[in-house]
Amino acid sequence: MTQKQMVTEKDMFLQTFERECQITTKILRAFPANKADFKPAEKSRTAKELAWTFVGEQGLADMAFKGKIDFSQPGPKPPATFAEVIATFEKTYRETAAKVSKANEEALNRMVQFPIGPGKMGDFRVQDVLWTIVMDQVHHRGQLSVYLRLVGAKVPSIYGPTADETWM
Repeated sequence: MTQKQMVTEKDMFLQTFERECQITTKILRAFPANKADFKPAEKSRTAKELAWTFVGEQGLADMAFKGKIDFSQPGPKPPATFAEVIATFEKTYRETAAKVSKANEEALNRMVQFPIGPGKMGDFRVQDVLWTIVMDQVHHRGQLSVYLRLVGAKVPSIYGPTADETWM
């Protein structure tokens, strides 16, 4: 394989990130806006708060690029409507993708402190923080897909058919 044909980690990340963000957007759009305050248990977040996590993750990516991840201040509160949450996610994930696209190898391999446990920080490459954000998005999207079922909405295909969206 020649140098021109090699797929870089950055290329793989961007492909994965775009695909996963599109799936997340599909789940967000399937959620009934009038059920945004639904929460399945007392300790659970509302659907809108859970959806807002996807936006918060993009802020985490931005902090990693800036070289310091700071959890000492609370993040912004979700907007008034579920539609605004979706619009903000779409805007911020595209901004993250643009930052990654423009970043060179040095920026992606720079080390930043990232939480590794209660009260503990460890060294992560910026690229590893970005991968963690994708995995966290998939995790929270899974939670939101359960919320869909619990509010009686249809669950769209994520990686394959669902009871509501069959493929055959």
